[in-house]
Amino acid sequence: ADYRALGLSLRSHPVLLLRERLVGEGVTSAAELRALPDGAWVRTAGLVITRQRPGTASGVTFVTLEDETGHSNLVVWRKIAEVQRQALLQSRLMAARGQVQREGDVVHLVVRHMTDWSDWLDGLPVLSRDFH
Repeated sequence: ADYRALGLSLRSHPVLLLRERLVGEGVTSAAELRALPDGAWVRTAGLVITRQRPGTASGVTFVTLEDETGHSNLVVWRKIAEVQRQALLQSRLMAARGQVQREGDVVHLVVRHMTDWSDWLDGLPVLSRDFH
């Protein structure tokens, strides 16, 4: 109800309400993702909170997902973005499968496949901030 009325909640995060279902789909939380080693293959999911395609990024799109444990930073190469354009641009709840890229404390998921799970939100109004 908080999310429907305000777009935020001080109580449970919407993804927490889906966690059991996500675990059943083999989804790793943002906190678990941050603990994985460089090169690990993983699937994560969360609310899409930002999409960015800076002019200096040679066509790379950066996506930030949010779940109840934090944020996951995704790197989507141009070729993947072109093939999976709909999932990239329209997802409010996105699942992403890819390989962990770790440089010190900075962790990204280099995406190989994206899935739009927005229908799981049952009409919950979740809006991303998109910058191009």
